[in-house]
Amino acid sequence: MSALGVNEQTQQPRTSLAWLSGATGPLIGLLILCVFLSVATDRFLSVRNALNILDQITVLGVMSVGMTFVILIGGIDLSVGSVLALSMMVMGWVANVAGLPMAVAIPLALLASALAGLIVGLMVTSFRVPAFIATLAMMSVARGIANMITDGQQIVGFPDWFTMLAIDRHFGVLTATVFLMLAIVIVSWLFLKYRSEGRMLYAIGGNPEVARLAGINVPVVTIGVYVVCAILAGVAGIVLAARLDAVQPSSGFGYELDTIAAVVIGGTSLSGGAGGIGGTLIGVLIIGVLRNGLNLLNVSPFLQQVIIGVVIVLAVGAETLRRRKA
Repeated sequence: MSALGVNEQTQQPRTSLAWLSGATGPLIGLLILCVFLSVATDRFLSVRNALNILDQITVLGVMSVGMTFVILIGGIDLSVGSVLALSMMVMGWVANVAGLPMAVAIPLALLASALAGLIVGLMVTSFRVPAFIATLAMMSVARGIANMITDGQQIVGFPDWFTMLAIDRHFGVLTATVFLMLAIVIVSWLFLKYRSEGRMLYAIGGNPEVARLAGINVPVVTIGVYVVCAILAGVAGIVLAARLDAVQPSSGFGYELDTIAAVVIGGTSLSGGAGGIGGTLIGVLIIGVLRNGLNLLNVSPFLQQVIIGVVIVLAVGAETLRRRKA
C-alpha cells in the first residue's frame, strides 16, 4: 500500500490525540464529583487530602497506562494484578532471601513481568488464543508462581531508601513514586501523539487487516504492547512494595478490574482504536477521588463497590450514546 494509504490510516488518530480527546465528559464528571464532595465533607478540599489521593492512585495510574495500550489495539489483559504480585515476590525473594542488592532485585522483577507479557503476546499472536483466555490463564499461572516463591508467605522489610521513595515528599509536595507515575503518563502521551509507532496502535485497534495491508507488523506490535503492559504492572508492584515496605502473593487481587474500569471511564473504547492517556488519567482520578470521598463519608466498602460499578456502567453508556450521535 502506498505511503498515502498509511497516512490516511493514521490521520484520524493524529487529529484526535489532544490530551482530552474523547474525555471531556469524564472531565466534567470529575469536576462535578469534586464539587459534591467539597460540599459533603469539609475534609475533602485540602492540600493534604489532594496529596493523599495522588499517593493512593499511583499504582493504579501506572498499571492503567499499560492497559490503555492493550485496549487501544482491541485487546484485554486480565493478568496485570497477578503479574504485579509476581513482580513483588521476585523482588522480595531476590533481595531478602537471596541477599542480592535492590539494584539486581528490581531488574529481575521487571524481567519476570516482561516474560509473562511475552508469553501472553505469543499465545495471542502465534497460537491465536483469544486475549481474554490467554490473560486469564496467565492470571492463574502468575498468581500461582507468586505463591510458590515463598509458599504463600509475605516478606517484610526493605532498605530505608527504597521505602522513602513512597514517603518522602520532594519540595514538600510529591513523592518519588508519584513523580514516576506522572513521568510514565507524560512519556506515554507523547508516544501516542507524536510517534508513528503510537499511531500504529490506533490503526490496529481500528482494523487489524487494514493495518497489516498498510505495512504494520501487527503480531510484533501486539506482542510489544502486552510486554509493555506487563512491565508497567511490574513497576506498579515495585511501587506498591515501597508503599507497604512488604510484599505478599495476595497483592494486586482485583486490580485488573480497577485498571480496566479506569481506562473505560476515561473514554477508551473496549473495541479498540479510540481513546488516549489523557482520558485514562481522568478515569484514574475519578476512581481515586470517588474512593477517597466515600471513605471520608464513612460509606461501607461493600457499598463502594456497588457505586463504582454503577459509575462504570454510566460511563460506558454515556460514551456509547455519544458515539451514536456523532
